[in-house]
Amino acid sequence: MKQFFKMLLASMLGTLCVFAFFAFMSFVMLAAMIAAGGSQTSTSVDKGSVLRISLDATVEERAAEANPFDEFMGNAADPTLGLDETLKAIKLAKDNKNISGIYLDGGALASDFASLEELHKALLDFKKSGKFIAAYADTYTQAGYYLAATADAVMLNPSGMVDWHGLAAQPMFFKEMLEKIGVKMQVFRVGTYKSAVEPFTQTEMSPANREQVTSYINDIWNTMCADAAADRKLTPERMKELADSYIGFAETKDFVANKLVDTLTYIDGARAKLRTLAKQEKLNLVSPADVIAASDSKDKGDEIAVYYAYGDIVDEAGTASLMGGDNEIVGSTLVEDFDELAEDEDVKAVVIRINSGGGSAYASEQIWHAVELLKAKKPVVVSMGGMAASGGYYMACGANKIFADPTTLTGSIGIFGMIPDASGLLTEKLGLHFDVAKTGEAADFGATGRPFNEKESAVMQAYIERGYKLFLSRVAAGRKMPVAAVDSIAQGRVWTGRQALAIKLVDQLGTLDDAIAEAARLAKSKEYYTADYPAPSNWMDNLMDSTGSDYMESRVKDALGIYYQPLRFVGSLSRRNALQARIPYLPNIQ
Repeated sequence: MKQFFKMLLASMLGTLCVFAFFAFMSFVMLAAMIAAGGSQTSTSVDKGSVLRISLDATVEERAAEANPFDEFMGNAADPTLGLDETLKAIKLAKDNKNISGIYLDGGALASDFASLEELHKALLDFKKSGKFIAAYADTYTQAGYYLAATADAVMLNPSGMVDWHGLAAQPMFFKEMLEKIGVKMQVFRVGTYKSAVEPFTQTEMSPANREQVTSYINDIWNTMCADAAADRKLTPERMKELADSYIGFAETKDFVANKLVDTLTYIDGARAKLRTLAKQEKLNLVSPADVIAASDSKDKGDEIAVYYAYGDIVDEAGTASLMGGDNEIVGSTLVEDFDELAEDEDVKAVVIRINSGGGSAYASEQIWHAVELLKAKKPVVVSMGGMAASGGYYMACGANKIFADPTTLTGSIGIFGMIPDASGLLTEKLGLHFDVAKTGEAADFGATGRPFNEKESAVMQAYIERGYKLFLSRVAAGRKMPVAAVDSIAQGRVWTGRQALAIKLVDQLGTLDDAIAEAARLAKSKEYYTADYPAPSNWMDNLMDSTGSDYMESRVKDALGIYYQPLRFVGSLSRRNALQARIPYLPNIQ
C-alpha cells in the first residue's frame, strides 16, 4: 500500500510538471505569435490614403508599445497618442504623395497645452502642402476642438457638443483630511510663490498663488483663443464670448450658426465626406505607425540625440508621483545615460526634451551636473514640453540654449521640505507611545512620534535656504544673470513659456523640431538625423517586469479616481528626499 501511494504521488507530480511545461510553452508560443503579428507593418501606403489620427486619447510624450495580454486579462490601458510618433507621421505625410489628407477622428482628447500647441503647429504646417484635414467627433473636448479647428471640414454628430468653456485651475487641498487622521505636515520653504506645500497647510489658495495661477491660465487661454479664432476665421474676443455663453450646452445647430463647426452629420456622412476629399471610392485609412513604416528615409549625416525626460524627478525608481502620471525621471539613470552620450563620438549634439514639474532637489542637482559634463563635450539644447518647472527647470538651466512652447509651464525656482508629524495619529488615536535613550542632542532628529522642536525646525529651515541659494546660483550661471536678478523672478513663481522668454529664463519660443535644428546648427552639422533615447521598453519587457500587484493597483486607481494620486503620495512620503523642487501639486487645469 505504501508503495502504491508513492507511485500515485509520483504520477501526480509528473502530470503536474508536464502540464506546467506545456502551459509555459503555450504561453511562450502565444507571446511569440502575438509579437510577430504586432511587428508586421505595412511597407507601403496606397495612393489616396488618409492618415487617421485618433483624438479619443491622452497625449503622452512617447508612444508606448501596447501589451496584447492586457485586453485579454481585462486590464487594457487607456488609449494614448504618442506625441513623438504623431508629429513624425504628420511631417512624413506632408511629403508623401500617396497621402491625400488627414482625418482627425474623435474629440475626447486630454493633453497638456504645450503638446497641443506642437500638434496644432504641425497640422498647420501640413496644410501648406495643399492637402486637406477633416475632423469628426461625437463630442469635442476643449483640447480636441483646439486641434479639430485646424480642419478644412469640422464635422459634429447631430447629438454631439463642443465643450468650449475656458480654463480653470482647481487644486485639491488635503490639510483637513490629514488633520482628521492625526497627521500634520511640518513644512519648510523658500519663495513667496512656492505653493507646492499649500495643499497640506491650507484649505484654499494663498493670494500669491492665486496671482500666479490666474496669470498663467489667462496667458494659456489667450493663446488657445487666438489660435482657434484664426483657424475658424473669427476673433479671439468672439471665442471668449462663446466660452462665457456656456456654448457647450447649446443646441447643435448653434455650433454651426456660430461657425464652430461646418456640418452636422453622422459617421456615415463623415466617411462620405472623406471619400470626396480623398477622391477615392473606397476609403483607405492608415495609422501614424503605417506612415512611419512606409518611409524610405535613411539615416544620413550626423546623429542628433533626442533624450526624453518626462515625469516626476526621483532619486530611485518606484516613488509615487503626484503629478498625475506614473512616468519617472530617475536621477542616477539620467546621469549614466548622459555620460554615455558624452562619450559616444557618433552623437554630435543632444536635445533634452523635458516635461516635468520637478521632484527631488538632490536628483535635480545631480542631473544638472551631468548636463554640465555633457555640455563640455558637445552642444546641449533643451526643448520644454508641457512643464519644465522647478526641478524640471533646474535640469534645463545649464543648457547651451533653451526652447519652450508659449504655453509651457516653467520657472517655479524654489525649494521646500515637508516632513509629516504623525504623533496625533500614532499616540492620540492609536495609543502608541515612544521613549528614547540617546547619546546626544541630535541623535533622535526626525524621530517617529513627535514633532520637530524649535532648534530642529531652525536647522531644517537653514538646510532649505542653502538648497535655494544653490538653485539660484545654478540658474544665474546658466542664464548669465546676477543672482539677485534671478531671485527677483524666482521665489517659486510659475511662468508660461511666453512670460519666461520676456524675463530671459528661456532663449526662444519653438517646437522640438526647432530645438533639433538649433542643436544641429551648434554642432555645425549640415546633414543630420535624429535618434531617440532612452530606447523604449517593449511590451514583453513590461510584462516580465510586472507583478501581481499591478492588477490590484489598477483596480484601486479606477475606484478612487482623482483621489488615488494624493493618497498614493501620502503613503510614499517616507521614501522621498526631504528637499523637493517642484511645481504646485495638481494645478488641475480644466
